[in-house]
Amino acid sequence: MRLRDYLHDHLIQIAVFLVGLGAFCFGLWLDPDQQVRLSTLVYVAALTVLAGAGFLWWRYRVTRAWLRQLQARTDAGAGALDWPLPPAHTVREQTVVTAYNHLLREHQRSQSTLLANQQDQKSFIDSWVHEIKVPLAASRLLTDSLDGRAPEVEMDQLTLQLDRIDHYVEQVLYYARLDSFARDYLLQEHGLRAIVDAVIVDARNRFIAQHIRFTLTGHDQVVVTDDKWLRFILAQLVSNALKYTADGGLITATLAATRDEVTLAIQDSGIGIPDDEQHRVFEKGFTGTNGRNANQKSTGLGLYLAQRLSDKLGHHLTLTSRVGKGTTVTLHFPNLSYYGESGPTLTKPQLQKGADRHGDHDDI
Repeated sequence: MRLRDYLHDHLIQIAVFLVGLGAFCFGLWLDPDQQVRLSTLVYVAALTVLAGAGFLWWRYRVTRAWLRQLQARTDAGAGALDWPLPPAHTVREQTVVTAYNHLLREHQRSQSTLLANQQDQKSFIDSWVHEIKVPLAASRLLTDSLDGRAPEVEMDQLTLQLDRIDHYVEQVLYYARLDSFARDYLLQEHGLRAIVDAVIVDARNRFIAQHIRFTLTGHDQVVVTDDKWLRFILAQLVSNALKYTADGGLITATLAATRDEVTLAIQDSGIGIPDDEQHRVFEKGFTGTNGRNANQKSTGLGLYLAQRLSDKLGHHLTLTSRVGKGTTVTLHFPNLSYYGESGPTLTKPQLQKGADRHGDHDDI
């Protein structure tokens, strides 16, 4: 707070003080019973104004110090949510301090309640997902036991529906784990071909049911990632490609490497995405024109989860599409950098055992 701002806020008090002092001195000077010289009145008035100015300066310093505490909390942003104000010097300031600290306590209480409720909900979802997997596994065993004894078409449809249920259950589980991602990942070197093959094998029933062909092109690329989370990301991309590709279509996975990154592109021959919707496809809950189609119900979570998890792993997604020509979603694996070296994977430098022990370490 600047002195000019403080004086502006107290203009009325200053004016009342000066007018009152002037009226007092003028009345005293006009009183015939008081033998006071004008110079004496001016001197006393000047001393009074000087004393008032000193008091005003002191109050300005105290107020500025208090306001600086408020400004510090404003600058701290979210970090000030557990940073109460200390006691103030005046009743007015203390009222503000009491109200501010009360709001902080209420916020902390509400936040604690919200976090507890979220944790309870997450625990319930985790428990529900693990429990639902038991009847799902039992249902698969039943379908396997009925192989050859039940109509083939109906069995294939039942298997396909079980796959879809399992896919949506996995989607719920990974959505619930977004906030706890940091506690459940392991970065290692993995070959992308093996991961892609595993995802396609898991989706084989849908490929067969829709008579969709799949091709994988490009040389195998090794990247640093978490295979479990990456498989889930690819499963969302493949599921979307299958959902919007007509029977008899083609899905192609292409591996490539450039100077700065490794890419894995999933391209389909489906219906494509309108140009004015492509910038929103990674938003949570966005289904678009295709997702509202009566034959292709969508939750709007697949690409959102894929993009969020890719960002957490240090990867990122891009999308290109043309209506009637298909869609390509590309997963980018930026090269790692370490002491001037760059690449999709980096090997630890090997320390020399001989000369380094005796002389080379002197240059460090």
